[in-house]
Amino acid sequence: MSDIEKRDVEAYAAQDSEVGTAEEVLPARNLQSSHRALRVLHQSEQWLDRKMGVETQGIDRVLEENKEPPSIWNVFLLWWSLNVHVGVVPLGVLGPEFGLSLSQSIAASVVGTILGALCTAFDGTLAPKLGLRQIACSRYSFGFWGAKLCSVLNVIVGGGFAVVNYVVVGQILSAVSDYKMSITVGIVIIAVLSYIISLFGFKLIHTFEKYSWIGTLILLLVLVGQVAPHVDPSIPGEVGSSGLGFAGAFLTILAINFSNASGWCSIAGDYYCHYPANTSFWKIFSLTWLGIVIPTSFSIIVGACLGNAALSAAYPPYAAAYTDHGLGGLIATVYHPTGWSKFALVILTFSVLGNNVAINYSSGLSIQLLGHFFHAVPRFIWSLIFVIVVAVLAIAGQEHLSTIVSNFVSLLGYWTVSFTIILLIEDRLFRRRTGYNLSAWNQRSKLPWGAAAVFSLLAGYLAGGVTGMAQTWYIGPIAAKFGGYGGDVGIYLSGVITLIVYPIARHFEIKLTGR
Repeated sequence: MSDIEKRDVEAYAAQDSEVGTAEEVLPARNLQSSHRALRVLHQSEQWLDRKMGVETQGIDRVLEENKEPPSIWNVFLLWWSLNVHVGVVPLGVLGPEFGLSLSQSIAASVVGTILGALCTAFDGTLAPKLGLRQIACSRYSFGFWGAKLCSVLNVIVGGGFAVVNYVVVGQILSAVSDYKMSITVGIVIIAVLSYIISLFGFKLIHTFEKYSWIGTLILLLVLVGQVAPHVDPSIPGEVGSSGLGFAGAFLTILAINFSNASGWCSIAGDYYCHYPANTSFWKIFSLTWLGIVIPTSFSIIVGACLGNAALSAAYPPYAAAYTDHGLGGLIATVYHPTGWSKFALVILTFSVLGNNVAINYSSGLSIQLLGHFFHAVPRFIWSLIFVIVVAVLAIAGQEHLSTIVSNFVSLLGYWTVSFTIILLIEDRLFRRRTGYNLSAWNQRSKLPWGAAAVFSLLAGYLAGGVTGMAQTWYIGPIAAKFGGYGGDVGIYLSGVITLIVYPIARHFEIKLTGR
């Protein structure tokens, strides 16, 4: 740890001893006292805590003396449960669908994951030293109002991931019932289970995520073994191995997987805020990066193998199952014999719980950060509303899984890369010597205006993302240069533009406002 980092840690500890969280969250507490409905909800939350251990912490800053850190290995194992599940498998199927060979699909997916995980790994390092949830940390760049935009985007990101998970689970449960049960019923079942577990908060989530991936890993290994005889790596991709068509497809798959791995950057700190302020930066960074890259790459490779077997038409039963019943039907056909297939599918259904539990929990926290009124409403209420909305969207989009994955997930990267660059520059350049006033996190008058961060984020997204995106509904002018369906280069353009704009804009913001 550098001398500057050591001084920062000492400053954080000193501030914690001077200012308690009571003053910082006073506006929300006043609202709970003055409004009967909010008071009843707060009392209900307290009752649930006494009777069932439901977490009541919400977005309040965790003081250094109140931190209850899990094992540091949880930083690594947490991501296995979030990424070793059937909801990640569709990302691997996309490569063959875009006309890439098996080796090309795996290369694009793994490289995208490696790069995207860097965003999440860095952002997560801010939470231990600040004692704040991830979006709350962004207030020191985006300000009180600008962070609201980040909260909204974070909820949308979580909702998109959850929709994919719900649909995949619905397809699998439908396959288990020999397609007698509708996908809708499966969606409702997983939504209810995910919400119940997320109610209990930080401690239970860390315990649950530490172990829930083990059974899923075994089942996915068996799945690879059973599909392997029908996987042919020698089959060339439809787009060839050179030219603009290949470059476009490769870049698009890389962008989708970058976005998937970087999509966690806005929630990582939600699970690290209890670690001590003096926790090694590199320990958090490396364990997070490895924890995302290894399990995500594994799940995506499983998907690429399934896509190769189903889309090459070399084995008609797989092609028919995928065409008629989607990914759930394909997995049901790959597993054999029938009795084992149904057992494995039921267990795989619950593999997405780890992912959805974290999404529900973090989305509830993000909504609380929209303002003092939202803060006054307990997290479990916002998580419930979130789950209901996501379930409705999943039911409505259940027939279009591949479209949802390819269009939605790649859109995430345009904001996550800009978000990370802004936090990185703020932390390593503008606050390198001044540090953070921890007690100011919930006081708009002491936070930055956030104009520089919002402007830089929008500049990166609009000037870079829009011109470089390649979606089924829109291909930007730069992406169109790759011909055919275009090549998604929006992420790289967004990152470069934000990297140029933010330091300049933030410099002038500080000169103008003094904060």
